[in-house]
Amino acid sequence: MDPGAELGRELSTAVVMFHEAVGAHLGVTAGDQRALGVLARHGAMSAGALAKEVGLTPGAVTGMVDRLTRAGLVRRDVDPADRRRVLLTVADGAGASAEIFGSLATEMTAMISRYTTEEREVIADYLTRTVEILRDQTRRISARQR
Repeated sequence: MDPGAELGRELSTAVVMFHEAVGAHLGVTAGDQRALGVLARHGAMSAGALAKEVGLTPGAVTGMVDRLTRAGLVRRDVDPADRRRVLLTVADGAGASAEIFGSLATEMTAMISRYTTEEREVIADYLTRTVEILRDQTRRISARQR
C-alpha cells in the first residue's frame, strides 16, 4: 500500500472527524461551519452573497442561516444602506467557535514553524494542488446529481 495515499486518507478522516466534533459541540453542520468561516473572513453580507461564496442555492443557505442563528453564531441585521435588505454577521455569541478554531490555529502555527521556508513552499504547493483536485472532483460529483 502507498504510504502517501494512506496518510492522505488518515488526514481526510481526521479533518472530517474534527469538523463533526465541532459541529456537535456548536449544534451545526460542517457546511454551516464553512458559512460561518466565510462570514468571519469577509464580514457582513447578504444571504445571496453568502450562497455564491459557499456554492449553494439561496434556499439552502436560508436553512443554514436559520441553524446558525438558532445556535447563536450568526445574526441578521438590517442593512443600514438599504433597510429592505438583511445582512448576516457573526454574532457575539460565536466565541466558542473562535476559541476552538483559535486553538487549532495556534497549534498549527507552532507545528509549521518547525519547517524551513523551502519545506513550507513544498507543503503549500501540495496543499494547493490537493484543494484544486478536491474542488474539481466535487464539481464533477455535483454535476452528475443535476
